[in-house]
Amino acid sequence: MENNSNIPNNPNKSNKQKMFRFNFYWMYGLILLMLVALYMSNDTTGTKEIGWTEFQKLAKENVFEQMVVYNKKNVVEATVKNDKLAEVFPNSMPPAGTLAPKVYIKIPSADKFSDFYDQAVAQNQIDTDVRFEESDDAWWSFIISFGPMILLLLVWIYLMRRMSGGVGAGPGNVFNVGKAKAQIFDKDSTTKVTFKDVAGLAGAKQEVEEIVSFLKNPAKYTELGGKIPKGALLVGPPGTGKTLLAKAVAGEANVPFFSLSGSDFVEMFVGVGASRVRDLFRQAKEKAPCIVFIDEIDAVGRARGRNANMNSNDERENTLNQLLTEMDGFASNSGVIILAATNRADILDKALLRAGRFDRQIHVDLPDLNERKQIFGVHLRPIKIDSSVDPELLARQTPGFSGADIANVCNEAALIAARNEKKFVQKEDFMNAVDRIVGGLENRSKVMTENERRNIAIHEAGHATISWKLEYANPLVKVTIVPRGKALGAAWYLPEERQITTREQLLDEMCALLGGRAAEELFLGHISTGASNDLERVTKQAYAMIVYFGMSNKMPNLNYYDSTGQEWGFTKPYSEETARLIDQEVQHLINEQYERAKKILSENADGHNQLANVLLEREVIYSEDVEHIFGKRPWVSRSEEILESQEKSSQEKKPEDTSAGETEDKEDKQDTTVPKSV
Repeated sequence: MENNSNIPNNPNKSNKQKMFRFNFYWMYGLILLMLVALYMSNDTTGTKEIGWTEFQKLAKENVFEQMVVYNKKNVVEATVKNDKLAEVFPNSMPPAGTLAPKVYIKIPSADKFSDFYDQAVAQNQIDTDVRFEESDDAWWSFIISFGPMILLLLVWIYLMRRMSGGVGAGPGNVFNVGKAKAQIFDKDSTTKVTFKDVAGLAGAKQEVEEIVSFLKNPAKYTELGGKIPKGALLVGPPGTGKTLLAKAVAGEANVPFFSLSGSDFVEMFVGVGASRVRDLFRQAKEKAPCIVFIDEIDAVGRARGRNANMNSNDERENTLNQLLTEMDGFASNSGVIILAATNRADILDKALLRAGRFDRQIHVDLPDLNERKQIFGVHLRPIKIDSSVDPELLARQTPGFSGADIANVCNEAALIAARNEKKFVQKEDFMNAVDRIVGGLENRSKVMTENERRNIAIHEAGHATISWKLEYANPLVKVTIVPRGKALGAAWYLPEERQITTREQLLDEMCALLGGRAAEELFLGHISTGASNDLERVTKQAYAMIVYFGMSNKMPNLNYYDSTGQEWGFTKPYSEETARLIDQEVQHLINEQYERAKKILSENADGHNQLANVLLEREVIYSEDVEHIFGKRPWVSRSEEILESQEKSSQEKKPEDTSAGETEDKEDKQDTTVPKSV
């Protein structure tokens, strides 16, 4: 026979106990009912109802101090004078302290009362004050009397409910200020993002997949004595897919996933940040094994004491200290893995990055050619496209674009096609989308004189001519004199994706940038403000060559850039004499390339003039038009042959593999198809 000692008691009995469970808020209802009963039954004010005949007698004796006539109810409310109370209340005097004893009289009508009052004033010389009102609202009197008290009671009840965490307390609860605001995802959540939805990022996905694999099958790694890393930091430029990768982890892992931002820890109250960190890890330990993802961790993980003289936020430092303690303190956090993302790893505290806390730094870089092709494949799935759209061509036209930029291109192309009443998104729409994102919206309504248009055409033709004649200059894609955004004209170039950049390549790019100003001086005889953007980029690049890359003849092999992020405060790491020498070297470098640009333009003056005239006539020209004037670029053809041979060899080895191809230009991501604006 089974032992029934562990069987619970009668469930109906427990349900009844729950049903009749005393609620503290019943007290508030009882208090409110008592107040209403006291008001309705209150007779301590000395009220009395008398007849019309008795009222006439008392009124003529001038015993009333004030009378209020309610027209609609035909009732008079009369206040008795203090020295006449014995006459009105001969048998029962009002208690001592009663204010303004009153009597109520039913009158025939307001007109009869007026006649009587006028006669009494004339004959008996009474001095009673009389007022006429429409009605006496008992509820309005009740609200006036007890309204403030009830309002205070309701506010007090509301605050007590919020503070006690009762029904409807929500995140605004006073006692929930120190609670973590993390969103929890588990295997039953609606998150559908998986690693299949993350295109490219092969290296980053491999490391993150290893973390997910450990959580699913820890024995595979621990049987050899290994330990799972406590934390992994996703580092990379904005828009490269760090948060998307974390969402994929949440979709793949069959463990709880806590997601929150670094700014969720920061609060104006002292100690709240540290309290939220403690609460986050307490929840994580209860649900271990689990993953905690902190997005934009630089909001709380900034290096301590970096700005000691600038009133740094002590509360943020306390929060960081608590985070460091929780990640690697005496308490055991087995089964809790921390994922974090930032695009400013250089400002993070060194203690946060050491082994034992964030053991791994996973670099999520901008996608290369093949990765961009894969990303386009993901974002083109929901878009209706025709056969003219080639993902590989789109990938070539968007060097330096991040995953977020590519998603924006696809969305913008769909909007452009819909605006033009198309049933499918075509190649032309994607090209217009790239131009729209890179250069801005066309502004054909901007009024320009013919002289200004010619100046812009000569300027842009100067850029195109020099970039066509220099070996290492970026290949030309498109030139326009139609205003876009803030630019009056623009030239699009296709930077070569390379790992490192030589001095010759940098000099050719500087020379091409100075081509517009040089063309103005040579063919117009004057210069304009249209080259401001070109001069800004040239100056920055020249200073980078001298100060960072050590490419100066007088100051070779020197680098004044601090990659550790320590910096030097308000002082420069070199003397005033060195600063003067740097300025001289920068000026010499720019002047040298400017003279070189003028020389190239002088040698190709006829081709430049033809190109400028075509621009004036058609407003937009492409690389084919420049090739028709200057001939084919030998350097471009050689690079194209190398690229085609690499593609053929990769297709022969792996017909279905799209991971092989061009390498990524990590160093020159700033050289995208950004137009050189006038």
